[in-house]
Amino acid sequence: MEIKKEKIEGLISFFPKFFGDDRGFFYESFNQKKYVEVIGSNFNFVQDNMSKSSKGVLRGLHFQLPPFEQGKLVQVITGSALDIAVDIRKDSPTYGQHVKVLLSSKEKNQFWIPPGFAHGFCALEDNTLFSYKCTNYYAPEFERAIFWNDPDLEIDWGIGNPIISEKDKFGILLKDFESPFEL
Repeated sequence: MEIKKEKIEGLISFFPKFFGDDRGFFYESFNQKKYVEVIGSNFNFVQDNMSKSSKGVLRGLHFQLPPFEQGKLVQVITGSALDIAVDIRKDSPTYGQHVKVLLSSKEKNQFWIPPGFAHGFCALEDNTLFSYKCTNYYAPEFERAIFWNDPDLEIDWGIGNPIISEKDKFGILLKDFESPFEL
């Protein structure tokens, strides 16, 4: 497996080795021991989620407040997506900065997003199937969102008019958010 530590501490991309022939392919998509070694802390996934999106659908930037904060291991099963993680850890030197990762079914790459980051993605193809493993359960009363187009974040999503949910129209600006997340 190839590992890439992203420019913001804690964000990690994984590129599993896959083996293909005329029958299809095989790859190990997760191994707890290996991932704990790379991430540097123990964690358990308690919930797996899947979403299917049309091209241009943008979901995010979502996170959950403590004590229901979530770490996520995300990947695209079919299609491709531009994935974004925004640092919202209040004492972080990279607070308010983001990392972009292109996830695709062709690459089979994965992206680790620890607690303390707002997360979102934009589907780049129709029928993009997005998978994420979560370290905590969904708790709607603790869920929050930062506007996907917050001008202070300067995120270039690569699209003009994304398709967003009603819920995502009611996020907050980062400057109005008092972060409970520590480094």
